[in-house]
Amino acid sequence: MKKAVFVTGGTVGTGLVTAEKFAAAGYNVVITSREAARAEAAAAQVAEKYGVTGYGYGLDIRDEERVKEIFADIDAKGLFVETVVLNSADLGFGTDPAKGQNFFEVSVEEFQRVFETNLVWNFMIVRQAALRMKEQHKGAIVFIGSNTAYRAIPNRAAYCASKGGILSMSKAFAIDLGPFGIRCNVVLPGTIKTARWVKMGSKQIVNGDLTPIGDISDFEDIANAAFYFGTDLSKNVTGAELVVDGGMMSQLYPQELNTLKAEKLAQQ
Repeated sequence: MKKAVFVTGGTVGTGLVTAEKFAAAGYNVVITSREAARAEAAAAQVAEKYGVTGYGYGLDIRDEERVKEIFADIDAKGLFVETVVLNSADLGFGTDPAKGQNFFEVSVEEFQRVFETNLVWNFMIVRQAALRMKEQHKGAIVFIGSNTAYRAIPNRAAYCASKGGILSMSKAFAIDLGPFGIRCNVVLPGTIKTARWVKMGSKQIVNGDLTPIGDISDFEDIANAAFYFGTDLSKNVTGAELVVDGGMMSQLYPQELNTLKAEKLAQQ
């Protein structure tokens, strides 16, 4: 069987660049999206660019049977999903990223959906992949988490908690699946230069001014970390995490606060 990487939310941004990173190394690619047409188009694009086989599937939450169908179809195509990159997530901000989920107003259903997507849905995917990896005694699970697992942000309780849950779940998977040759690790990005972030312009909450290194992540930064965890470059690493956030988590407070404080004092 030919090896493949399975990337959720792989049609744009970090997911697409991650799929391309693996394809450049000879991995066949399987890309999922909630819209089948977009997944199929992205997979075809990557396959043509790198000379590999690519397949796209529509996949939404709350549908374990669909997950089983997809992996059965991958089996039928003679592919072995050696690496799973769980990139897709419910960002937990409702309809307005600037406002998030108000603690006193968010519905229980909306709150719960974040966990269903980021934890339960990912579990469904990991289990189907691990059933195949177990037979080969080899496999890598890579979660794309968030540094908010450690550092909370306003009005994003469900998101932060779910990302913390991913950290714990990944360590549990590392213990449960390690005897079968399956590794599980987490990449913890900070802010990424997504289209949504660029569109926010002057309303951006976090940018390079706030990080010690003076920049936030490009898609490639996250893809490189996922590639490390998803290949034999990290063959003796499991239950670990890699923070990719320009040093944001390392500081007690951004140095920009010193500048703002000095400006405030100068105005008094």
